[in-house]
Amino acid sequence: MHIIGNGVDIIKNSRINNSLKIKGFLNRIFTEKEIQQGKKLKNKINFYAKRFAAKEAFVKAIGTGFRSNINFIDIEIKNYKNGKPYISLSKKLNNFLQKKFKIQKFKVFLSLSDEKDYSIAFVVIDKII
Repeated sequence: MHIIGNGVDIIKNSRINNSLKIKGFLNRIFTEKEIQQGKKLKNKINFYAKRFAAKEAFVKAIGTGFRSNINFIDIEIKNYKNGKPYISLSKKLNNFLQKKFKIQKFKVFLSLSDEKDYSIAFVVIDKII
């Protein structure tokens, strides 16, 4: 492995619960696919909290935060058929990473977890040689 970045984020689920009441919050933070998936779930708060934490952990892993024209919706959290989460990046963000780290290929590893009050995400970015 050639790790080029790692990031972690933890969030209190009640913070997301309060934010969901703010007009425009969902569309500013989550992709349309994430929103549609969340609407189908009973526990929407933890679903959105884990994804919010994953997006925050990712920008920490690349060392920029949400600057350099990087937006929350450039990062989409998806799941493989077996349920394992992964990160899908917009073409713009993918190109940004290739230039920033002077790499052609990379892999992003994501781990999510939640409890009643908190959600956490951990991200590792590996350079593929």
